[in-house]
Amino acid sequence: MRVHLRLLVAVTTLLTVSLPVFATPASAATRTAATDLATIETLLYNTSMSSFLASVNVDTWFDWSTDFCSAPFVGNTGRSFNFTNTCRRHDFGYRNLQLMEQRYGTGSTYWNSASRKRVDQRLLADARAHCYSRSWYDEPTCLAWAQTFYVAVRTFGGP
Repeated sequence: MRVHLRLLVAVTTLLTVSLPVFATPASAATRTAATDLATIETLLYNTSMSSFLASVNVDTWFDWSTDFCSAPFVGNTGRSFNFTNTCRRHDFGYRNLQLMEQRYGTGSTYWNSASRKRVDQRLLADARAHCYSRSWYDEPTCLAWAQTFYVAVRTFGGP
């Protein structure tokens, strides 16, 4: 029992120290392109969806607004899928890489076709992960919707 308790304390301490790298807002004077980009990339590519959602609006330096993938005809939810969180992270990527370009860029340093494609691929991965959590009978339809959303953002999403 004592070994389990020590292990639990060690893991909790490690997570507490390492997880909120982006949780404490820094002043604008201490911001750099490198630290902002690292925070954005961590939230997009190296953070679980639940941790990403816990980070929403923590640091007001970033743009947390969302239109949930601009899906006016279908919406971001349906009987077999719910891409609300997937779209929130996707919109975070688009908005903040464009914001990086405004703040620090020189034309297409942060927001370009390669960075957009990477954010779109994250959308597809997040959508598929959501689909695999659905009931077996909803999974195929959900995966088809995930592909549809991906094709839509690739077609209409930007540069």
